[in-house]
Amino acid sequence: MGKYMFVKEESVYVALHQVIDPELFINIVDLGLIYEVNVREINGQFHVVVKMTMTSPACPAGPELMQAVKDVVQEIDGVEDADVELVMSPPWTPDRMTEEARDELGMY
Repeated sequence: MGKYMFVKEESVYVALHQVIDPELFINIVDLGLIYEVNVREINGQFHVVVKMTMTSPACPAGPELMQAVKDVVQEIDGVEDADVELVMSPPWTPDRMTEEARDELGMY
């Protein structure tokens, strides 16, 4: 086997900053939509599970965002596959957002 790869949660979060909510134009990490990232190594291959939510259960961009998350995570060197789990509990609230995201939306 060539060079040893290791995938860390932090690198997954960095990659997830590329996924922008199409309605709010802010990345999903700063919006607080990512609840959990799990990275497992099985025989030198990394499997990532991302647990995320939507701003509302009826979010029309849900399937598009979930596919974007899967695509971005699978582009990380060393990731064999990615699964995205939609979680609605606890429900998303604006206080999950970073200060920067709140500022961009004019929420104080």
